[in-house]
Amino acid sequence: MATEHGPAAPTTVALTGATGFIGSGVLAALAARGVRVRALARTPPQEAVPGPAWVPGDLADPAALTELCTGAGALVHLASRVDGGAEECEAVNDRGTAALMAAATRAGVRRIVHLSTAAVYGEGPHQGIEVDEVPPAPVSEASRTRLLGERHALAAGGCVLRPGLVTGTGDRWVVPALAELVRRVPVRWEGGRTRLSMVDRADLARLITALALDGQAAPPGVHHASHPDPVRGGDLLTALAALGLLPAPDGPDTPWEECRRLLAAAPGRVSERQFGLIARDHWYRSDRIWHLAACPPGPGPLARLPEAAPWYRQALGRP
Repeated sequence: MATEHGPAAPTTVALTGATGFIGSGVLAALAARGVRVRALARTPPQEAVPGPAWVPGDLADPAALTELCTGAGALVHLASRVDGGAEECEAVNDRGTAALMAAATRAGVRRIVHLSTAAVYGEGPHQGIEVDEVPPAPVSEASRTRLLGERHALAAGGCVLRPGLVTGTGDRWVVPALAELVRRVPVRWEGGRTRLSMVDRADLARLITALALDGQAAPPGVHHASHPDPVRGGDLLTALAALGLLPAPDGPDTPWEECRRLLAAAPGRVSERQFGLIARDHWYRSDRIWHLAACPPGPGPLARLPEAAPWYRQALGRP
Protein backbone atom coordinates (compact mmCIF):
# COMPACT_ATOMS: atom_id res chain seq x y z
CA MET A 1 0.00 0.00 0.00
CA ALA A 2 1.33 3.44 -0.89
CA THR A 3 1.30 6.37 1.53
CA GLU A 4 1.45 10.13 1.06
CA HIS A 5 5.21 9.80 1.51
CA GLY A 6 5.60 7.25 -1.29
CA PRO A 7 5.41 3.47 -1.58
CA ALA A 8 4.96 1.45 1.58
CA ALA A 9 8.05 0.11 3.27
CA PRO A 10 9.09 -3.43 2.35
CA THR A 11 7.48 -6.06 4.56
CA THR A 12 10.25 -8.61 3.98
CA VAL A 13 13.96 -7.76 3.95
CA ALA A 14 16.58 -10.19 2.64
CA LEU A 15 19.80 -9.92 4.66
CA THR A 16 23.32 -11.32 4.26
CA GLY A 17 26.01 -11.11 6.91
CA ALA A 18 23.44 -11.19 9.71
CA THR A 19 25.76 -12.96 12.16
CA GLY A 20 28.67 -10.54 11.69
CA PHE A 21 29.77 -7.42 13.57
CA ILE A 22 27.69 -4.94 11.58
CA GLY A 23 25.08 -7.44 10.42
CA SER A 24 24.02 -8.39 13.93
CA GLY A 25 23.38 -4.72 14.64
CA VAL A 26 21.34 -4.34 11.44
CA LEU A 27 19.37 -7.49 12.26
CA ALA A 28 18.44 -6.02 15.64
CA ALA A 29 17.50 -2.67 14.06
CA LEU A 30 15.29 -4.35 11.47
CA ALA A 31 13.63 -6.52 14.11
CA ALA A 32 12.89 -3.40 16.15
CA ARG A 33 11.02 -2.00 13.15
CA GLY A 34 8.77 -5.08 13.04
CA VAL A 35 9.58 -6.18 9.50
CA ARG A 36 10.10 -9.78 8.44
CA VAL A 37 13.75 -10.64 7.89
CA ARG A 38 15.01 -13.54 5.80
CA ALA A 39 18.70 -14.05 6.57
CA LEU A 40 21.30 -16.10 4.71
CA ALA A 41 23.79 -18.05 6.84
CA ARG A 42 26.15 -20.88 6.06
CA THR A 43 25.41 -22.26 9.54
CA PRO A 44 22.28 -20.70 11.06
CA PRO A 45 22.61 -20.03 14.81
CA GLN A 46 21.61 -22.94 17.00
CA GLU A 47 20.14 -20.73 19.69
CA ALA A 48 16.74 -19.23 19.12
CA VAL A 49 17.15 -15.74 17.67
CA PRO A 50 13.78 -13.98 17.47
CA GLY A 51 12.84 -12.40 14.19
CA PRO A 52 14.69 -13.82 11.20
CA ALA A 53 13.80 -16.77 9.04
CA TRP A 54 17.16 -18.40 8.32
CA VAL A 55 18.07 -19.59 4.84
CA PRO A 56 20.92 -22.13 5.03
CA GLY A 57 23.56 -21.53 2.36
CA ASP A 58 26.13 -19.06 1.11
CA LEU A 59 26.79 -16.76 -1.83
CA ALA A 60 27.89 -19.69 -3.99
CA ASP A 61 24.53 -21.49 -3.58
CA PRO A 62 22.10 -20.44 -6.35
CA ALA A 63 19.09 -22.15 -4.76
CA ALA A 64 19.72 -20.42 -1.43
CA LEU A 65 20.05 -17.03 -3.13
CA THR A 66 16.78 -17.56 -4.97
CA GLU A 67 15.03 -18.52 -1.73
CA LEU A 68 16.56 -15.51 0.02
CA CYS A 69 15.39 -12.96 -2.54
CA THR A 70 12.00 -14.30 -3.67
CA GLY A 71 9.25 -12.09 -2.33
CA ALA A 72 11.62 -9.64 -0.62
CA GLY A 73 11.02 -5.93 -0.99
CA ALA A 74 14.58 -5.00 -0.04
CA LEU A 75 18.01 -6.62 0.02
CA VAL A 76 20.69 -5.60 2.51
CA HIS A 77 24.03 -7.16 1.51
CA LEU A 78 26.57 -7.02 4.33
CA ALA A 79 28.46 -10.30 3.90
CA SER A 80 32.08 -9.92 2.80
CA ARG A 81 35.48 -11.55 3.06
CA VAL A 82 37.83 -9.20 4.92
CA ASP A 83 40.99 -11.31 4.84
CA GLY A 84 42.58 -14.09 2.83
CA GLY A 85 44.09 -14.40 -0.62
CA ALA A 86 42.86 -13.32 -4.03
CA GLU A 87 40.78 -16.42 -4.79
CA GLU A 88 39.07 -16.48 -1.40
CA CYS A 89 38.19 -12.80 -1.57
CA GLU A 90 37.07 -12.93 -5.20
CA ALA A 91 34.78 -15.89 -4.49
CA VAL A 92 32.82 -13.92 -1.89
CA ASN A 93 33.25 -10.23 -2.63
CA ASP A 94 33.16 -10.31 -6.43
CA ARG A 95 31.55 -13.49 -7.76
CA GLY A 96 29.32 -13.95 -4.71
CA THR A 97 28.02 -10.39 -4.95
CA ALA A 98 27.42 -10.82 -8.70
CA ALA A 99 25.37 -13.97 -8.06
CA LEU A 100 23.36 -12.32 -5.30
CA MET A 101 22.56 -9.23 -7.37
CA ALA A 102 21.48 -11.43 -10.28
CA ALA A 103 19.13 -13.32 -7.96
CA ALA A 104 17.73 -10.05 -6.59
CA THR A 105 17.16 -8.72 -10.10
CA ARG A 106 15.33 -11.89 -11.15
CA ALA A 107 13.18 -11.68 -8.02
CA GLY A 108 12.30 -8.04 -8.68
CA VAL A 109 13.77 -6.70 -5.43
CA ARG A 110 13.21 -2.94 -5.54
CA ARG A 111 15.65 -1.68 -2.90
CA ILE A 112 19.26 -2.78 -2.55
CA VAL A 113 21.72 -1.58 0.10
CA HIS A 114 25.26 -2.88 -0.32
CA LEU A 115 28.03 -2.39 2.26
CA SER A 116 31.52 -1.67 0.95
CA THR A 117 34.38 0.19 2.67
CA ALA A 118 36.31 3.45 2.43
CA ALA A 119 39.45 1.29 2.39
CA VAL A 120 38.96 1.00 -1.38
CA TYR A 121 40.74 4.38 -1.64
CA GLY A 122 43.99 2.83 -0.49
CA GLU A 123 46.88 4.83 0.95
CA GLY A 124 46.18 8.23 2.47
CA PRO A 125 46.34 10.81 3.63
CA HIS A 126 42.81 11.76 2.54
CA GLN A 127 41.39 15.01 3.86
CA GLY A 128 37.68 15.67 3.52
CA ILE A 129 37.22 14.12 0.09
CA GLU A 130 33.93 13.57 -1.71
CA VAL A 131 33.03 10.24 -3.33
CA ASP A 132 35.79 9.26 -5.79
CA GLU A 133 37.42 12.68 -5.54
CA VAL A 134 40.59 10.61 -5.44
CA PRO A 135 40.56 7.44 -7.55
CA PRO A 136 40.12 4.17 -5.68
CA ALA A 137 43.46 2.40 -5.28
CA PRO A 138 42.89 -0.56 -2.93
CA VAL A 139 45.93 -2.18 -1.35
CA SER A 140 44.61 -5.44 0.09
CA GLU A 141 42.86 -8.26 -1.75
CA ALA A 142 39.84 -7.74 0.47
CA SER A 143 39.50 -4.08 -0.51
CA ARG A 144 40.29 -4.76 -4.17
CA THR A 145 37.57 -7.37 -4.47
CA ARG A 146 35.07 -5.34 -2.48
CA LEU A 147 35.57 -2.56 -5.02
CA LEU A 148 34.84 -5.11 -7.76
CA GLY A 149 31.71 -6.14 -5.88
CA GLU A 150 30.43 -2.56 -5.87
CA ARG A 151 29.95 -2.60 -9.64
CA HIS A 152 27.48 -5.50 -9.43
CA ALA A 153 25.39 -3.68 -6.82
CA LEU A 154 25.47 -0.49 -8.87
CA ALA A 155 24.40 -2.35 -12.02
CA ALA A 156 21.40 -3.65 -10.06
CA GLY A 157 20.47 -0.09 -9.01
CA GLY A 158 21.87 -0.45 -5.51
CA CYS A 159 22.92 2.06 -2.88
CA VAL A 160 26.59 1.38 -2.07
CA LEU A 161 27.91 2.52 1.32
CA ARG A 162 31.58 3.16 2.12
CA PRO A 163 32.05 3.60 5.89
CA GLY A 164 35.44 4.29 7.42
CA LEU A 165 36.38 2.89 10.85
CA VAL A 166 33.47 1.20 12.61
CA THR A 167 33.50 0.98 16.41
CA GLY A 168 31.11 -0.35 19.04
CA THR A 169 30.12 -3.62 20.66
CA GLY A 170 31.63 -6.48 18.69
CA ASP A 171 34.53 -4.45 17.21
CA ARG A 172 37.50 -6.79 16.96
CA TRP A 173 39.70 -4.56 14.84
CA VAL A 174 39.77 -0.80 15.56
CA VAL A 175 40.16 -0.60 19.34
CA PRO A 176 42.12 -3.88 19.65
CA ALA A 177 44.52 -2.52 17.00
CA LEU A 178 44.88 0.73 18.92
CA ALA A 179 45.69 -1.22 22.08
CA GLU A 180 48.58 -2.88 20.25
CA LEU A 181 49.77 0.27 18.51
CA VAL A 182 50.02 2.45 21.62
CA ARG A 183 52.38 -0.18 23.01
CA ARG A 184 54.49 -0.52 19.85
CA VAL A 185 54.60 3.20 19.00
CA PRO A 186 54.36 5.01 22.38
CA VAL A 187 54.39 8.57 21.05
CA ARG A 188 51.77 11.05 19.85
CA TRP A 189 51.24 10.06 16.23
CA GLU A 190 51.28 13.20 14.10
CA GLY A 191 50.60 15.08 17.33
CA GLY A 192 47.11 13.54 17.58
CA ARG A 193 45.89 16.00 14.93
CA THR A 194 44.84 13.48 12.28
CA ARG A 195 41.17 13.35 11.33
CA LEU A 196 39.41 10.03 10.90
CA SER A 197 36.07 9.02 9.42
CA MET A 198 34.37 6.83 12.02
CA VAL A 199 30.90 5.58 12.81
CA ASP A 200 29.43 3.61 15.68
CA ARG A 201 27.97 0.24 14.71
CA ALA A 202 24.53 1.08 16.10
CA ASP A 203 24.37 4.35 14.14
CA LEU A 204 25.50 2.66 10.93
CA ALA A 205 22.82 0.01 11.52
CA ARG A 206 20.19 2.75 11.89
CA LEU A 207 21.31 4.30 8.61
CA ILE A 208 21.22 1.00 6.74
CA THR A 209 17.78 0.23 8.16
CA ALA A 210 16.45 3.65 7.17
CA LEU A 211 17.74 3.18 3.63
CA ALA A 212 16.13 -0.24 3.40
CA LEU A 213 12.74 0.76 4.81
CA ASP A 214 12.05 4.48 4.61
CA GLY A 215 11.33 6.91 1.81
CA GLN A 216 10.70 5.94 -1.79
CA ALA A 217 13.98 4.08 -2.38
CA ALA A 218 17.56 3.90 -1.27
CA PRO A 219 19.46 6.44 -3.41
CA PRO A 220 21.46 4.57 -6.06
CA GLY A 221 25.17 5.20 -6.39
CA VAL A 222 28.14 5.28 -4.03
CA HIS A 223 27.96 7.15 -0.73
CA HIS A 224 30.38 7.67 2.15
CA ALA A 225 28.73 6.39 5.32
CA SER A 226 30.69 7.52 8.35
CA HIS A 227 29.48 10.02 10.94
CA PRO A 228 29.51 13.47 9.29
CA ASP A 229 31.95 14.87 11.87
CA PRO A 230 35.48 13.43 11.66
CA VAL A 231 37.24 12.38 14.86
CA ARG A 232 40.71 13.60 15.81
CA GLY A 233 43.09 10.74 16.52
CA GLY A 234 44.25 12.27 19.77
CA ASP A 235 40.65 12.71 20.95
CA LEU A 236 39.94 9.06 20.23
CA LEU A 237 42.89 7.89 22.31
CA THR A 238 41.99 10.28 25.12
CA ALA A 239 38.40 9.01 25.19
CA LEU A 240 39.54 5.39 25.33
CA ALA A 241 42.01 6.23 28.11
CA ALA A 242 39.25 7.93 30.12
CA LEU A 243 37.31 4.66 29.99
CA GLY A 244 40.35 2.73 31.23
CA LEU A 245 40.70 0.83 27.95
CA LEU A 246 44.10 2.22 26.87
CA PRO A 247 46.96 4.08 28.53
CA ALA A 248 46.66 7.86 28.40
CA PRO A 249 48.42 9.20 25.28
CA ASP A 250 51.80 10.72 26.06
CA GLY A 251 55.23 10.94 24.52
CA PRO A 252 56.43 13.56 22.07
CA ASP A 253 54.60 14.70 18.95
CA THR A 254 56.09 12.50 16.25
CA PRO A 255 55.81 12.78 12.44
CA TRP A 256 54.62 9.89 10.32
CA GLU A 257 58.00 8.75 9.01
CA GLU A 258 59.38 8.36 12.51
CA CYS A 259 56.19 6.55 13.58
CA ARG A 260 56.75 4.11 10.73
CA ARG A 261 60.30 3.47 11.90
CA LEU A 262 59.17 2.81 15.46
CA LEU A 263 56.45 0.43 14.23
CA ALA A 264 58.94 -1.56 12.15
CA ALA A 265 61.28 -1.84 15.13
CA ALA A 266 58.55 -3.43 17.28
CA PRO A 267 57.00 -6.30 15.29
CA GLY A 268 53.38 -7.21 15.88
CA ARG A 269 50.10 -8.17 14.26
CA VAL A 270 49.02 -4.74 12.96
CA SER A 271 50.63 -3.83 9.63
CA GLU A 272 52.01 -0.47 8.55
CA ARG A 273 49.07 -0.12 6.17
CA GLN A 274 46.62 -0.67 9.03
CA PHE A 275 48.56 1.71 11.27
CA GLY A 276 48.30 4.35 8.58
CA LEU A 277 44.50 4.07 8.52
CA ILE A 278 44.48 5.21 12.15
CA ALA A 279 47.55 7.42 12.45
CA ARG A 280 47.13 9.52 9.28
CA ASP A 281 44.24 11.56 7.88
CA HIS A 282 41.48 9.35 6.46
CA TRP A 283 38.46 11.62 6.36
CA TYR A 284 35.64 11.26 3.82
CA ARG A 285 32.70 13.68 3.65
CA SER A 286 29.64 11.72 4.71
CA ASP A 287 26.86 14.18 5.48
CA ARG A 288 24.89 13.63 2.24
CA ILE A 289 23.68 10.08 2.85
CA TRP A 290 22.30 10.89 6.31
CA HIS A 291 20.34 13.75 4.77
CA LEU A 292 19.03 11.60 1.92
CA ALA A 293 17.97 8.90 4.37
CA ALA A 294 16.37 11.47 6.73
CA CYS A 295 18.31 9.68 9.47
CA PRO A 296 19.87 11.73 12.31
CA PRO A 297 23.53 10.66 12.60
CA GLY A 298 23.56 10.71 16.40
CA PRO A 299 26.10 12.23 18.78
CA GLY A 300 29.12 10.57 17.18
CA PRO A 301 31.34 7.56 17.82
CA LEU A 302 33.21 9.04 20.79
CA ALA A 303 29.93 9.68 22.62
CA ARG A 304 28.93 6.06 21.96
CA LEU A 305 32.12 4.53 23.39
CA PRO A 306 30.86 4.27 26.99
CA GLU A 307 28.04 2.00 25.78
CA ALA A 308 30.60 -0.39 24.27
CA ALA A 309 33.16 -0.09 27.08
CA PRO A 310 32.10 -3.29 28.91
CA TRP A 311 32.51 -5.30 25.72
CA TYR A 312 35.88 -3.73 24.93
CA ARG A 313 37.04 -4.27 28.51
CA GLN A 314 36.33 -7.98 28.22
CA ALA A 315 37.81 -8.26 24.71
CA LEU A 316 41.03 -6.53 25.80
CA GLY A 317 41.29 -8.45 29.06
CA ARG A 318 40.99 -5.29 31.15
CA PRO A 319 39.74 -5.58 34.75
